Amino acid sequence: MAWTSYQLLLAGMMLTTGSINTLSAKWADNFNAKGCNGSESHQFQHPFLQAVGMFLGELSCLAVLYILICRNRSSPVPTIEPSQPFNPLLFLPPALCDMTGTSIMYVALNMTSASSFQMLRGAVIIFTGLLSVAFLGRKLEWSQWLGIFITIAGLVVVGLADLLSGPGAGRNLSDVITGDLLIIMAQIIVSIQMVLEEKFVYKHNVHPLRAVGTEGLFGFVILSLLLIPFYYIPAGGLSNSERPVLEDSLDAFCQIGNQPLIFLALLGNIISIAFFNFAGISVTKEISATTRMVLDSLRTVVIWVVSLALGWETFHALQILGFIVLLLGAALYNGLHKPLMCRRCRGESEETQGLLQGERRDPINSDA
Repeated sequence: MAWTSYQLLLAGMMLTTGSINTLSAKWADNFNAKGCNGSESHQFQHPFLQAVGMFLGELSCLAVLYILICRNRSSPVPTIEPSQPFNPLLFLPPALCDMTGTSIMYVALNMTSASSFQMLRGAVIIFTGLLSVAFLGRKLEWSQWLGIFITIAGLVVVGLADLLSGPGAGRNLSDVITGDLLIIMAQIIVSIQMVLEEKFVYKHNVHPLRAVGTEGLFGFVILSLLLIPFYYIPAGGLSNSERPVLEDSLDAFCQIGNQPLIFLALLGNIISIAFFNFAGISVTKEISATTRMVLDSLRTVVIWVVSLALGWETFHALQILGFIVLLLGAALYNGLHKPLMCRRCRGESEETQGLLQGERRDPINSDA
């Protein structure tokens, strides 16, 4: 069945904003600007402040939801079901996981390439699958176990490509290894978030935009408050600002003032995360969850191509192999093979029925 114009718009929005989300964060990281008090120009490396911006984008999903609710009230055919009463504190544990995982990933993005960052996030399949067996009592099918093992193989290939291409792209080898490991570690936390949401949140039939927005509210408030102690906690070599602390927010704002394009990159990150969440939820509703998974995989290709075009990273054939292997693993885990197998089974069934009908007709034809 052909897609409608609205479905095409949603798919394009999800692919575009999902790609902008990672690319704008990496663009901000690539800037060098002077800090406060005329300090020397240095790299914009403020992952926790960037995470606050991401949560601000998630928080804006509540505004989108209220706009949809207002439209729904004036519509003759309501499309949004009335929300059931729920305790907002249910979203606190998943929000803390989201906050921790996102912050770690932004730290890692400073150390590795945007395409590897996006590809290695596929590791979430492994940990989500294992945790769902342990804590949700779920039984995985053989295709899901196979998808997990193939995903592990894909991660090894992508990691190897990073090791081989990292020095050539001007990145420190130890930073690349640390960055890749941090991304994988963050996926463990993200998978815990997913299991918590499924166990405690989804049974309350909360609208997805309300869920994203509420988690964004908790993440934004808590991480914004944490920026105060982070300003005084020593970080040693992890920070490249004049004050080697965990997060020098004042230095970040000074750099933004001295290089306005950093603000543009951060704004792109905030806006894109809001539209990406809305488009992703709408694609699942209007088309299918399978389409959402395919589009999410395609944005890895977009990020990789744009990064190569801008000279942010160098080409390595192993990355193509790694992406294909990861895509295969994700497809098997998410059951993308099932429609193909069903079609094949249906075709074989129709062919068998045709043969049986032919066998029934043969005696008649021979008598004639």
